[in-house]
Amino acid sequence: MAHSDTVTRILDSAETLFAERGFAETSLRSITAQAEVNLAAVNYHFGSKKSLIQAVFARFLAPFYRMVESSLDAHEARHPDVILSVEEILRFVARSISQVSEGDRRRLAIFMRLLGLAYNQGQAHLRKFLQVEYRAVSSRMMALITKATPELKGEERFWRIHFMLGAAAFTLSNMEHLRAIFEHDFDTQCTEEDVIAMLMPFLGAAVRAKSAL
Repeated sequence: MAHSDTVTRILDSAETLFAERGFAETSLRSITAQAEVNLAAVNYHFGSKKSLIQAVFARFLAPFYRMVESSLDAHEARHPDVILSVEEILRFVARSISQVSEGDRRRLAIFMRLLGLAYNQGQAHLRKFLQVEYRAVSSRMMALITKATPELKGEERFWRIHFMLGAAAFTLSNMEHLRAIFEHDFDTQCTEEDVIAMLMPFLGAAVRAKSAL
């Protein structure tokens, strides 16, 4: 796929409209209208709406996973026998998210909304695409979390990871609203970095909580 200005405009428009309206509710014509391109351009560069949805996710996830892997490789080269804690794993993830979003919290919020939609709008093709495309790094992350939580049963670890993803997606996709509510209720300023700093230990503690099974 050519990395042209047309491709960028299509992806930008699709990303925004999918997040605002949902996948099924967003037509290719609405995307092309916002991107100011013709329908043939979408068909030429992506082939189908499903492929366009996958490309929207890949634009964020491909560099994100590369950064995670690079950070993990560097850490393991320096400390080959160290088992990372859940909090340390999350710090690698948080740094990679910050780098790939380049400080653009709006883009991060949009992507987190899209991630939530991928679960609740029946996008089986997208989940399959993500599982196949990023299987290696996902398996690596799962293995690290398993080592960090040997006391948990597999089924409980599964749910806790998804609860963690849900909490992170909700917080990051609603960052501006949550900050506004906090600042109104407590009459004090709160930066995005403050929110993330409070979120990370919460997520780690939730994953490591005493088993209920």
